Amino acid sequence: MKKICIAFLAITSLIACNTSKEKTPELSINYKKIELKNGLDVIFHVDKSDPVVAVELMVHVGSAREIEGRTGFAHLFEHLLFLESENLGKGGLDKMSARIGGSGANGSTSRDRTNYLQTVPKNGLEKMIWAEADKLGWFINTVTDPVLAKEKQVVKNEKRQSNDNRPYGHNQYVIGKNLYPKDHPYNWQVIGSLEDLQNATLQDVKTFFKKWYVPNNSTLVLSGDIDVEQATKWVHKYFDEIPKGNEIPALEKRPGKVNQIKSLYYEDNFARVPQLTMVWPTVEQYHPDSYALNVLSQYLTDGKSAPFNTILIDDLKLTSRTGMYSRNSELAGETQIAIRAFNNVKLDDVKAGIEKAFAKFEEEGISEKDLNRIKAGQETRFYSSLSSVLGKGTNLASYNTYTGNPGFVTQDIKNTLAVTTEDVIRVYNKYIKAKNYVATSFVPRSSAELALTGAILADVVEEKIVTGAEEKFDPKIAATYEKTPSTFDRSIEPPYGNTPSLAVPKVYESSLENGLKIFGIQNDEVPLVRFNITIDGGQLLESMDKLGVANLTADLLNKGTKNKSVKELEEAIQDLGATINVYSDTENITLSGTTLAKNYTQTLALAEEILLEPRFDKKEFELLKKAAITNLRQQEANPNSVASNAYNELIYGKDNIRSKNILGNLTSVEKITIDDLKTYYNNYISPSVTKMLVVGDISKEKVITSLENLNTKWKAKEVTIPVYKTPDAPTKPTVYFYDIPNAKQSTLKFGAPALAVTDKEYHAATVMNYILGGGGFASRLTQELREGKGYTYGIRSGFSGTKAKGAFTISSGVRSNVTLESAQAVKKILEDYPTTFSDKDLETTKSFLIKSNARAFETSWAKLNMLSNISDYGLKADYVNDFEKIVNNMTKERVKELANKYVNPNKMIWLVVGDAETQLERMKELGYGEPILLNKRQQKIKN
Repeated sequence: MKKICIAFLAITSLIACNTSKEKTPELSINYKKIELKNGLDVIFHVDKSDPVVAVELMVHVGSAREIEGRTGFAHLFEHLLFLESENLGKGGLDKMSARIGGSGANGSTSRDRTNYLQTVPKNGLEKMIWAEADKLGWFINTVTDPVLAKEKQVVKNEKRQSNDNRPYGHNQYVIGKNLYPKDHPYNWQVIGSLEDLQNATLQDVKTFFKKWYVPNNSTLVLSGDIDVEQATKWVHKYFDEIPKGNEIPALEKRPGKVNQIKSLYYEDNFARVPQLTMVWPTVEQYHPDSYALNVLSQYLTDGKSAPFNTILIDDLKLTSRTGMYSRNSELAGETQIAIRAFNNVKLDDVKAGIEKAFAKFEEEGISEKDLNRIKAGQETRFYSSLSSVLGKGTNLASYNTYTGNPGFVTQDIKNTLAVTTEDVIRVYNKYIKAKNYVATSFVPRSSAELALTGAILADVVEEKIVTGAEEKFDPKIAATYEKTPSTFDRSIEPPYGNTPSLAVPKVYESSLENGLKIFGIQNDEVPLVRFNITIDGGQLLESMDKLGVANLTADLLNKGTKNKSVKELEEAIQDLGATINVYSDTENITLSGTTLAKNYTQTLALAEEILLEPRFDKKEFELLKKAAITNLRQQEANPNSVASNAYNELIYGKDNIRSKNILGNLTSVEKITIDDLKTYYNNYISPSVTKMLVVGDISKEKVITSLENLNTKWKAKEVTIPVYKTPDAPTKPTVYFYDIPNAKQSTLKFGAPALAVTDKEYHAATVMNYILGGGGFASRLTQELREGKGYTYGIRSGFSGTKAKGAFTISSGVRSNVTLESAQAVKKILEDYPTTFSDKDLETTKSFLIKSNARAFETSWAKLNMLSNISDYGLKADYVNDFEKIVNNMTKERVKELANKYVNPNKMIWLVVGDAETQLERMKELGYGEPILLNKRQQKIKN
């Protein structure tokens, strides 16, 4: 994605089904579709539950429409279209989004399509239609050689971040090259090759745009609180005069081809445990067999009783989890199995375990009960996909792009419901059993002996990063061109519509006699209920020599109850189409549940059983310990994990438990016994420090009545949660460095201890930070380091306080050879910020933070977050109004005061995680003294 990651998987439908004996209703999304004379498909969906509108433009071009030698263009365009257009000017959509309170213009690229999407207050709809039209009709002239050169650097940084600088990041590249012939459009990855991107010329880019970015290859979806008649007029006004492009023939369906078994290995600089992936070519999306393949993949690896889990986890103890999925794209599909083994496990043993699991499946097959259980979860996920207007818009756009029918969801459901146990076995025999496949063995550096026997070395192109090698550019040079004509003056931005009123959800509160507090919001938009049962304490209640106890306790609570084995508990949850998960963090242990409203009572009963009748299974405990140790080993070589762990220790100090990894460490986890977990549970899992947050299609009365058992059975105990004081900000700056040899990027963490959410200046400080680094593309950090210099794919700043004082942090991943230059740029921005914050900056800040409140409570997740804020920090139900007052009262003088106080570069920790051989000495030039190396210099790895 432009701001997150590439969507490597094509968007597939989320499907509903009903396994009860009642007649299954036909589930659908209401819509109206029109086609303009130029071929643009426009779809309208009305949902007036919130005063917001989602706007999505989906163009039927992904990496599959590229040609060999010019790969990565579709994704490059996803970036370029946000930069400028003739009538929006530089910064285009991003600047407008900040002004109108949008959710942040975003996009993603897959093999088969590129989409652009945003949610805005409904009074900004005409502005968005105007802006989307500018993308198609008034954009390409603004792309210049400097703009192209800069954006190439941004995309390269994204590739380094997503692939080159992370464990197993090259795996899908190796698979694609070997699963698909060289001339197949899925042979290359969505992000393309760095060489192809570098070789792209301005003429290449313009040719690509003019071929694919035409109305007759695009779908526009407007979903939310809209007047269809008025929206239709606006669509005609802004899109009608864009000329139709050449006819674009459909690409032929073409499966991957593996003439003989291929086995390849790669020694991964960032891997700490070996991983085996096996891939079979299958069928494209919506093919009749794709539905049974999805069921097969889920059945084999999902749940305690899944064949792969019983063999590889329980019997052979080779791994802590298995994964299999069916990836069905527009032209072809593939089924993948990925097993990340324990330390030093030979992948030959894993492969033997996979074959044993397949043999088990061949012998036992799949039962009707298991098939129905798998189908049951689809209904909940379908409704979840409809909980936002953006989710509904994306589904409509995807169905229209791939099938020409936005309402294909109904047929999709029928296809899923039609899958039989015989179909599942048939597709296994047809595509998997005794068929050729591609196997990849990704093993730690210098551990080739762990790879499959006979595997050959994979061909992976490793980028060499040389200081000063990138081409120079000045993106500020304005493009000169003859403006594309129009029948009216498109440079005039459309006016706002009527200002939507802020609808704050009605919150109810209650409590039980045992001390459990209840906070809820009734909302019947979709027939779902989400709830969190949050128990205060978490990691704060651990002892320093048994770090990781809270995490293991939470994990073990998921593993059965006194009266239900792990398998029986999983199946009881899945039969309801529900999800229940217990997890831990620094301050809490949380049980999170999602269920259809009709199944709420049974789902809550299972949640009570998990909380009050834990199984404490010794076998499961040992497996969880082993999984935690494996995760910790993997973190040792993941630059992002290393940076987070090191930064937390620098912020909080080694004696503060808030500085510790929630997983613990290798030494502490080894020492933990199951009795330690029982002690934690018996002493600290109490209703006296618990709250239940409920959002969905259920009344306050029913919620309170449903908790009678929990009130009676769950006895309160006194729990005292230790208070750990966060240190003050340092009085002088210090540079710290953690060495990861050959790192293609440096991970930066700059900051200092700052504020708790309950501090009176916290919310004012977050307002101050919006233009600095909290406002996405409106922020100076992004504008300078990404848009101005191309150093990074993304950079942000923010405050992380809770009830305790947290840190102010600037974080980014930057190209290794500009580590110093990036730090210098951040330093200058921080030095200048208090005195250069302008009237325009203040106007943009206020406009976004006020207008964005229209979409503040749209989804059930947003409503749960609202309840969490109220219950954690003692806020009023309408706290958003208090925050608006803080925003409205903000002045330039106040921003200067807060910036000097909380974002002073001379009172910060400056942490770099990267390649010490090339970057450590250079960091002296930042002017903050000799860098302190946090680990021993690592041995340089030869490529």
